[in-house]
Amino acid sequence: MSSQPPDEFTSGAGDQPDAQWEELLRSMFGADADEALRELRARGLDPAALAAGSGLSNDPAAMKHVLAQVQRLLASSGNGPVNTDVAHDIARQVAVAEGDPSLTPAQVRSATEALSVAELWLDAVTDLPPAGGKRYAWSRSEWVEKTLPAWNALAAPVASSVADALSTVLRDQLPGGGDGPDALSFGIPGLPAGALGADFDPAQMMRRLGSAVFGMQIGQATGTMSREVFGVTDIGLPLLPEPATALLPTNVAAFAEGLDAPLEEVRLFLALREAAHARLFTHVSWLRGHLLGLVEAYARGITIDLDALESQLSDIDVTDTSALQSALSGGVFGLQNTPEQEATLLRLETALALVEGWVDEVSAQAALPHLPHAVPLREMLRRRRAAGGPAEQIFSTLVGLELRPRRSRDAATLWALIAVQGGADARDAVWDHPDLLPSPLDLDDPSGYQSRRAEVQAEQTDLDKALADIFNEADGSTGDTEAEPDGSPRT
Repeated sequence: MSSQPPDEFTSGAGDQPDAQWEELLRSMFGADADEALRELRARGLDPAALAAGSGLSNDPAAMKHVLAQVQRLLASSGNGPVNTDVAHDIARQVAVAEGDPSLTPAQVRSATEALSVAELWLDAVTDLPPAGGKRYAWSRSEWVEKTLPAWNALAAPVASSVADALSTVLRDQLPGGGDGPDALSFGIPGLPAGALGADFDPAQMMRRLGSAVFGMQIGQATGTMSREVFGVTDIGLPLLPEPATALLPTNVAAFAEGLDAPLEEVRLFLALREAAHARLFTHVSWLRGHLLGLVEAYARGITIDLDALESQLSDIDVTDTSALQSALSGGVFGLQNTPEQEATLLRLETALALVEGWVDEVSAQAALPHLPHAVPLREMLRRRRAAGGPAEQIFSTLVGLELRPRRSRDAATLWALIAVQGGADARDAVWDHPDLLPSPLDLDDPSGYQSRRAEVQAEQTDLDKALADIFNEADGSTGDTEAEPDGSPRT
């Protein structure tokens, strides 16, 4: 028996159940451990009672696991749909899982010089000026730090829907339907009813749970992408709030190992694509908001299949965040898009294809005079982009949306044809306004684009003239003259 009275806490790490529980509780509460333990005592909860009631007193590892899971849920920071702290930690861990060596000065110099050369070559094929801003060489961890806020924002609309669905499903699974003393243990095996306190809010816990799980998903996807991307524009969406270009030398070198082209050529070709993307996102002022707005509009319309989610969660421990993460990867999004989503998805896929096609065409034209392997490198990047990687598949599962430009080849053909018929100025002028963007019909039939555009312009001219006549009539200035009573002309 313990030599301490049952209402006294011991600080040793002996074999007695109360000592083991106190040690674990202190590790949970950190600097506030003394205050937290006093609060537990005031509620009639002491380590000996917890240990006896849990049934885990003979298994310290199991006790530690249960309490650690509870701690992670209670410690979830913020009230947003994505737990950004969890996302950050997971992303950093995944990014370095296969190694993330610090960049050497030579690697930094080679990357930034390649970006500088790319700007000079692009000047010869497009009138869109350089993006400006800094040129970076980043490690995988640095890429995570810089782009993670954008991924959190992209996933937030869907994460909010998932959090609501989780709250509904898990509340139904809790003892007493989420009410009563049993629910205050959150259904955790071995944790006595009411052990988390009378002020414990299961609904708030479930929202934090959903936020933490989605943070894990975002972190996993972002960390995996950091091992695949070459810069900040590979996905076709603007991920930085300010103009900048970047290369990841570690990933560029890994990609070049399997190719016949030398590393220097590969680096320059990828730098051309990065710089071309940056020019487009920087100087086509409406494009960033257009793309992100379409992603958000589609994501907000996604529905969660509650039956599928409940089936996924029926046999798992709700405190096991890894199991919850796997459950959410099992396909819980509604199977049918709404008509509005279908229209938004078509616009988004077309816009992504046009961005990718323009970059593909412009970077290839800039590379041809300088890089002997420009053609095979272009084809390699096309196939890689069309197939997508594990990270894009994770993101697709995460938000129910594939960010792959399915028709980038058709778009590149269209851009090339516009340049042949009207020059590079005509090609780049299409980006002057979103209403000028080619449609899916233009991707189907690039050769008929110019005639269709001429018809649209003619109709617009007629409409402008009709509107001008209407406004002139409303102002009383038709151009005709009438006589005043004294016979003088009146306009």
